[in-house]
Amino acid sequence: MAGATGLPLFTALHSYEPRAGHGLPHDPFNAIVGPRPIGWVSTRSAEGVLNLAPYSFFNAFNYTPPLIGFSSTSEKDSLRNARATGEFVWNLVTRPLAEAMNTTCMAVPPEVDEFQLAGLTPVASQCVAVPRVGESPVAFECKVTQIIALQGADGSPAGAWLTMGEVVAVHIARELLVDGLYDTANAQHILRGGGPADYFSIGPEQLFKMHRPR
Repeated sequence: MAGATGLPLFTALHSYEPRAGHGLPHDPFNAIVGPRPIGWVSTRSAEGVLNLAPYSFFNAFNYTPPLIGFSSTSEKDSLRNARATGEFVWNLVTRPLAEAMNTTCMAVPPEVDEFQLAGLTPVASQCVAVPRVGESPVAFECKVTQIIALQGADGSPAGAWLTMGEVVAVHIARELLVDGLYDTANAQHILRGGGPADYFSIGPEQLFKMHRPR
């Protein structure tokens, strides 16, 4: 059966209500909402200990002021540090940094510095006291604007917190600026997919252009 576009309509569907379970070997939610940008967030504790961790739930939310946010599905170090100091830095994960990023996924005590653990270089930021990852070609220095306790439709706590931050300084490797435009296609971004180990890389072969209708 074809739809109004002439394309086929999907009639054989696996439908479910999440509260009742998905009935599949692995929850498809993360795989469907993806691939997603990775929130590689550096923070500093009130005692001065550095932390670096990747977040699957991350994105940009506003142009002016520029706002980004990451969601922590429990009270993790990044959340606690951002709450205590009001600052964090987002660092772009590229294909050459994939293994280092994966190392920072390790569950380690709060006193462990993931910069050292992954062999990365902390570089002083311009507007915040939290360092950026020197090996990352792009970094956003952020001041916390809101920390929102997420909840379900019935008002019950979701056990997750969305940390929002205003980008107060941006650092971009000059080699990624071509005629003044950021070269996303050649920056070697990697993105998070579904499942326990799925990632995607993007490059020029995925690029196509489509202008908005007027």
